[in-house]
Amino acid sequence: MVDANVERGRAASLAAAVVGRSAETARRGGRGARAGLTAVVDRIIINAPRVPVRDLATLRAQFPGLGPEQIADKLVAGAAYGTSTVGASVGAAAMLPVPPAMPAELAAEIVGVAAVEFKLIAELHELYGVRAPGNARQRAMAYLGAWADERGIDVMSPLSVNAALGVQLKRELRQQILRRSFRNLPNLAPFMIGAAVGAAMNRRDTKRVAGKVRKDLRTRQVPWHELPTAPSGPPEQGLGLA
Repeated sequence: MVDANVERGRAASLAAAVVGRSAETARRGGRGARAGLTAVVDRIIINAPRVPVRDLATLRAQFPGLGPEQIADKLVAGAAYGTSTVGASVGAAAMLPVPPAMPAELAAEIVGVAAVEFKLIAELHELYGVRAPGNARQRAMAYLGAWADERGIDVMSPLSVNAALGVQLKRELRQQILRRSFRNLPNLAPFMIGAAVGAAMNRRDTKRVAGKVRKDLRTRQVPWHELPTAPSGPPEQGLGLA
C-alpha cells in the first residue's frame, strides 16, 4: 500500500517541477496583465496532457483493500499537501529583501497548483468510474474544464464534455485563474506570515475544489464491478503525451 508520505511526495514533486519550468517561462514572456494571463492559460493547457495520471487499476493496486471514498481521501490529502508547498514557497519568496519578479512567481504558482489539482480531478473521475470519453487529449481538456468549473464531468451529456473544448475552455480557465490570483495576493505580503498564509490558502482551496467535484461524482458514480475491464497502463502516465 502507498504510504501517506509517498502520496504527499508525489504531489509535491509534481508541483515543484511544474513551478520551476513555469516561473522561467513567465519571466521570458510578456509583462502586461493580458499577456501574462494568456501565457498562464496556454501553459496550463500545454501541461495538462503531460501530467502523470493513474488509472483505476493502478490506484487500486497502490491502495489495496480500500474503497473509492478511502482512496479519494488519501488523494485529496496528498494534493492539498502538494499545493500547500507551492503556496509556502511563493509566500517565502515575498519575504526576501529583494523579491524576485512577483508576477512571474504568482503565475508559476497558479500553473503548479493547476497541475496538482488537474491530476487529482482526473484520478477522482477514475475512482468514481466516471472517466471522460474520447482520446487522451479530449479527456485532458474535459478534466481541465472540470477544474475550471469546479465540477465533475457528466459523461451522459455531450454538452458537458464538448464545452471543454476551444474558446469556451480558455474563457473558463481565465476566470478560474483570476479567482485564484485574487485569493493568492496575500502570498505576496512582505511579512513573515507570507509562507504560512500561502500554504494555508492553497491547502484550503484544493480541499474545497475536491469536495465540490466529489459531490458531483457521487451522483454519477459507477460501481467498480459494473465497469468494463480495461488493460492497465504504466503505474503513472500522462494522458497521451508523457
